[in-house]
Amino acid sequence: MTFFYQHRVDPAVPIEEVAGAVKELIAEGKVKHFGLSEAGADSIRRAHAVQPVAALQSEYSLWWREPEAEILPVLEELVIGFVPFSPLGKGFLTGAIDAGTQFDTSDFRNTVPRFSEEARKANMALVQVLQGIATALHATPAQVALA
Repeated sequence: MTFFYQHRVDPAVPIEEVAGAVKELIAEGKVKHFGLSEAGADSIRRAHAVQPVAALQSEYSLWWREPEAEILPVLEELVIGFVPFSPLGKGFLTGAIDAGTQFDTSDFRNTVPRFSEEARKANMALVQVLQGIATALHATPAQVALA
């Protein structure tokens, strides 16, 4: 199964043009399915009107639930699959990261506000809940977060 994913919608290119180009690739037999990554509800609808979208890839975890408000209902309505990425919150939900964790200077998490020292300290309450549940279930925080 060959997927074409548009990773990050380019605001300079109408999504209809992208969907149209993918539609041509599908007609030529070069691609079988069209997917989007981190697209908003309006972009999903507009792309889907030109070429059915098979799946949307977006961040989703116990720490990042934003797709629930607007995206997941659109996907359900249009019968589009959902591929979550970073289900362990970019490692935070494993319990291996805390307020004192130092990331390598090249680590992208240095630029993500959720990974500032203050945010990590504030969000440790969630990890502590996961750790408590994991201990009771003889599991790891990661296993609980994924379940």
